[in-house]
Amino acid sequence: MGFVALAVLGVGAFGAMLLLGLGRLLWSTVGAALFLGAIGYAWQGRPSLEAAPAQARTTMAEIDPDEIALRDMLLGRYTQDTAYLVAADAMTRSGDTASAARAVMGGLSRLPRSFILWTWAGVTLAADAKDQVTPPALLAFRQAARLAPEHPAPPYYLGLAYVRAGDAAEAQRYWRRALALSPPGSAYGREIAARLALVDRFLAMQRAGIGR
Repeated sequence: MGFVALAVLGVGAFGAMLLLGLGRLLWSTVGAALFLGAIGYAWQGRPSLEAAPAQARTTMAEIDPDEIALRDMLLGRYTQDTAYLVAADAMTRSGDTASAARAVMGGLSRLPRSFILWTWAGVTLAADAKDQVTPPALLAFRQAARLAPEHPAPPYYLGLAYVRAGDAAEAQRYWRRALALSPPGSAYGREIAARLALVDRFLAMQRAGIGR
């Protein structure tokens, strides 16, 4: 029944777009948001399970203040988009990564062309998948890059997701892209360069260890 309900919601959404007279240029973005939700449901949804009371999660998770400072430099702080990021932070700190992802997706329903929210959808979806870059997370990062191809944030945060997943080589590739997109001398460019240097050093040490 879950997939039937998902299909009904999709048809209803496109019907609403027709009634509201949204331009066809927005259809692909809204469609991508719906498709992301469908992939996420197919990836993690389990409609055959019986309903059960929600279990409280008490694990607290710290968020690196240096990463928050870098995010403020990259994406700003006091905007309509970033308000959803702050809400997601609070849920992440409480250990509820699923609610963090839902908060960002709720923002995308209102701001479907926000590359900031698409970027953070990738971050929160990867976190909710136990720091794995799943297809829904990767789709979100790619949509962010499509909306803002010259901004360093989408490749930086995709690289960060790969760091957390333990794939330093992929992280290096995306952080090099993020650094190339950063204005020379910018504060966030220096921060990205410092993180990239650590990954470069780690990979060099790893190759030296394999060569012995």
